Amino acid sequence: MNPSGKTALVTGGAVRVGKAITLALARAGANVVINYNSSATAAEQTAAEARALGVGALAVQANIANNQQVRAMVNAAAERFGSVDILVNSASLWQATPFPMDDVSGWQQVISVLINGSFYCANAVAPLMLTKGEGAIVNIIDLAAFEPWPDFMAHSVGKSALLALSRQLALELAPTVRVNAVAPGPVLPPPDYSADMIARTAAKTLLDRWGTPDDVAEAVLYFVRANYVTGEVLAIDGGERFGHRKHEIG
Repeated sequence: MNPSGKTALVTGGAVRVGKAITLALARAGANVVINYNSSATAAEQTAAEARALGVGALAVQANIANNQQVRAMVNAAAERFGSVDILVNSASLWQATPFPMDDVSGWQQVISVLINGSFYCANAVAPLMLTKGEGAIVNIIDLAAFEPWPDFMAHSVGKSALLALSRQLALELAPTVRVNAVAPGPVLPPPDYSADMIARTAAKTLLDRWGTPDDVAEAVLYFVRANYVTGEVLAIDGGERFGHRKHEIG
């Protein structure tokens, strides 16, 4: 699919990697719908940057863990632009959930965004895509989909489920809608990372460096444009999955 003239909805599209995806789609000529939960100022700023690129932009507040709010968001997008051709499920709640846990609220919140939210968004846009006769969905997972992360049970399980959802949606929506996943590695340090942590993370990759949010955005654009690819996942991780093999075997 050529994104030019199409409409893309990006959840969590106002900040960090989500913003890079939003602006990459805008540069490619797509109108963008920027979903946010609490980052209103950032969402309006991102929308302004997108409009400066010559496309339409709409910032919409919605907690994607709430199905009614998702439907209202998609209706607003369709009313403004006529359709939603591209969905990027990028929203994620970064929260530690050590196990076992006395308070399961963290588990519920993270899972609700990653699994329920992504499902609600896909479920809401799928009829529009099927009616129009084309569509592309890209889900943003990460390396936690392939390996467990200590103290981040909900995140690891949620990202694994999002990978499974990507494959299931690819099956259910074929041949009209293509669904793929992008798995970023270290592309943007969390705010609390020290210089030492940043250096140690870079050393874990085969390329000995961090990537950038734009690297992830380019992978999203690839999946939007790749008309013969569906049900796949692409790791943008500088080889981090295999970095532990740089110096020893076994």
